[in-house]
Amino acid sequence: MKSLRARDVSFLSEAGHWMYGFIEELYPICRSITGEGVRETLRRIAQHIPIEFHEVPTGIQAFDWTVPMEWNIRDAYIRNGAGERVVDFRKSNLHILNYSIPFRGTVPLETLRKHLFTLPEKPDYIPYRTSYYQQNWGFCVSQRHAETLREAEYEVCIDTELKDGSLTYGECFLQGATDQEVLISCHICHPSLCNDNLSGIALVTWLARHMQGKSLRYSYRFLFIPGTIGAIVWLRSNENITAKIRHGLVIAGVGDPGKPTYKKSRRSNAEIDRTVLHVLRERGSEFSVREFTPYGYDERQYCSPGFDLPMGALSRTPHGTYPEYHTSADDLNLVRPEYLADSLSISLAVIEILEKNSLYTNLCPKCEPQLGKRGIYRAIGGHPDAGKQEMALLWVLNMSDGKHSILDIVERSGMTFTQLREAADLLLENGLLKKFDT
Repeated sequence: MKSLRARDVSFLSEAGHWMYGFIEELYPICRSITGEGVRETLRRIAQHIPIEFHEVPTGIQAFDWTVPMEWNIRDAYIRNGAGERVVDFRKSNLHILNYSIPFRGTVPLETLRKHLFTLPEKPDYIPYRTSYYQQNWGFCVSQRHAETLREAEYEVCIDTELKDGSLTYGECFLQGATDQEVLISCHICHPSLCNDNLSGIALVTWLARHMQGKSLRYSYRFLFIPGTIGAIVWLRSNENITAKIRHGLVIAGVGDPGKPTYKKSRRSNAEIDRTVLHVLRERGSEFSVREFTPYGYDERQYCSPGFDLPMGALSRTPHGTYPEYHTSADDLNLVRPEYLADSLSISLAVIEILEKNSLYTNLCPKCEPQLGKRGIYRAIGGHPDAGKQEMALLWVLNMSDGKHSILDIVERSGMTFTQLREAADLLLENGLLKKFDT
């Protein structure tokens, strides 16, 4: 497979601006774990990649969970005695308690306050709150806004609908040379939150779009699913194919200015874990690594003990640790094209290694083969770092016993994946290696 251009600066810059533009486009849509907001988001994604829509009916059992009623919203507001909308869903879809039941009535401020959600420690931010599995109605407002409300009667209108419907998710599948799969997953259930939601959607869409038509070793499955319940439903519906998943990444929160962060899979030392760590180390810039915990994004479903898939999670600043998280401040000012491009560069480099990390068998295993008579030393003579390239040849020859991959040799030798892969290619050309796997 040719390079995915993980280091091409102008290419990445263009991709970063494309992803930012897509975030701008998706930002106004009010999404939830079900409903028309999810479908509209998937329709926008489908303009760029081939995507299959799946509708899973309300009431379907998925392990210990049940697909909930479908939720949709038309309007929501709080109006004062003068007829002014003092809280207006049309101005920010974060104002509604997501999955709020319908409500109409006139209530005193004392009653209304019981249904207002604020963040006193961040008084200028509107919080993002949900009530998926416990019926309630309410609004989210900034603390400063709440403090301006005077003692009076307020007209409340929450024009929502909860009905038997379905949960919707999207899937893009790219067939490779083998049925072994790489699973890449992002969540699509948040309303106007740019980093926690839209950055992952934009990056995964761009990745699937870019990889179409490429000659791929693995097959790639890109999932656009509602958080938690979506992953659970997908696993319930696709349990028969999970054995094919060799590697996987959950991608979320990849557009903010923080340093890249990788959360390991439950296995801790899966090939995906080792690959991401190698990519991060080779970059020479700051990064963070977290051990697996059963809390976070959908990696906790994929890594549940009944599946234990090799799924890590790629982000920048971890969820819940930046002040804008799950608030109105997670807006178009928080994410930037250059950070999206940087996260994309990591993703592309990871995929490139997964694609090229092969096992080899040394066809001349008893003592070192004579490289000079084959002209191999002359072939590396013009290399800018011929000494290291010679060592790479020796390492590949010594470790190629059908049991050690290029990544294994990287970890043993301290050399780069690129150096060792180039050495393996040269040895293949000269009949000294045989590829052990497909």
